[in-house]
Amino acid sequence: MKLLNTEIKNAVLESMIKYLDQDRDAIIAANKKDLEAFDRDDQALYDRLVVDNAKVDDMIRAVREVKDQKDPVGGVISDDTLANGLRIINKTAPFGTIMIIYESRPDVTIEAAVLAFKANNKILLKGGKEAHASNEELVKCWHKALADHGLGEEWIQYLKMDRPTTQEFLRNPDQPLDLIVPRGGERLIQFVKEHAKCAVLVSGRGNNFAYIAPDADMEKVIPVIVNAKTDKISGCNALDKILVDKNHPNYSQVITTVESILSEKGVEILGTDDTLKDLNTSEKIDSEDVWYEEFLAMKAVIGAVDGLDGAIEFINKYSGGHSNIILTETKDDADAFMQQIDSAAVYHNASTRFTDGGQMGVGAELAISTDKLHHRGPLGLKQLVTNKYYVHGEGQIRK
Repeated sequence: MKLLNTEIKNAVLESMIKYLDQDRDAIIAANKKDLEAFDRDDQALYDRLVVDNAKVDDMIRAVREVKDQKDPVGGVISDDTLANGLRIINKTAPFGTIMIIYESRPDVTIEAAVLAFKANNKILLKGGKEAHASNEELVKCWHKALADHGLGEEWIQYLKMDRPTTQEFLRNPDQPLDLIVPRGGERLIQFVKEHAKCAVLVSGRGNNFAYIAPDADMEKVIPVIVNAKTDKISGCNALDKILVDKNHPNYSQVITTVESILSEKGVEILGTDDTLKDLNTSEKIDSEDVWYEEFLAMKAVIGAVDGLDGAIEFINKYSGGHSNIILTETKDDADAFMQQIDSAAVYHNASTRFTDGGQMGVGAELAISTDKLHHRGPLGLKQLVTNKYYVHGEGQIRK
């Protein structure tokens, strides 16, 4: 793969900023076609699909932020000279070709492509059928920006495929693939893992938990819980499950207060055998499967646990490994929770809604990885490179 210099890459991104602004009416019009064809029964998916002027402005901001970041390719990780005279330099290097499979969100067509391109990767964009018109209009902008600087469309390709065609492509791709990132639900992830012939980096489900410890400060608990649950229900960083410690001195009051505040915000509350007696709702979780479920809806479960260790064990069993919170005033308990909870992000007295590239200082993100290799959390520009060893010698041989 040809390595592009930083000036050319940034010039392409500057052109992309121009076309996004210049063609915003066409982009929004294309999106309107997608919205009109979409079944609004799935409100979370519909919200992700919408592109308006504010969303185009966000796309422009994302491209500009990546343009202004340092080029991640060719950075020196280490530079050592061994006793035998070999000089060994470890540098960052592009992956090659990345494929991303995603649903609904047209802004991924911008964020994924800008990150991959600045990191000198080619990218194949497999968007969902519900966003085809929007994605095709955005990819036109990319291709015009590339053409302005003598680069071909192969750098950023849009794959308009149905499920059987995608399946066959994963089995027998018509070009080398180095990494696939599926962004979506469990079925999509399993589908890709089953058929892919290269590395797969999972952007997993949310299903995030909050644990309210016995000494939790309710003045912090309520705003954190409300924000994490209601700020954006379609986000993978939204809260789904709330666990109240049975040892809280005001256990019943905490449960009723949390329910009351969330119900006022329009959240449907489900209870458990431990909590229903203190809740106004009569809705009970009907299966253990609910504990594994990511709701993406105005719905939450309020359950109970016995102690910090019980909370850690419970969350590690059921959560999606994305983002989890402890609400406590005891630093040692917070430290133990944060060290032992197995998720990409752990929070002490703060909302899960901060698990986002922009909010965490990473900038635009390809996805939130819940895998442990090669990176966990927001996949930003620095994370879209691998490494390569450059070994310089003067005729050395191994004896």
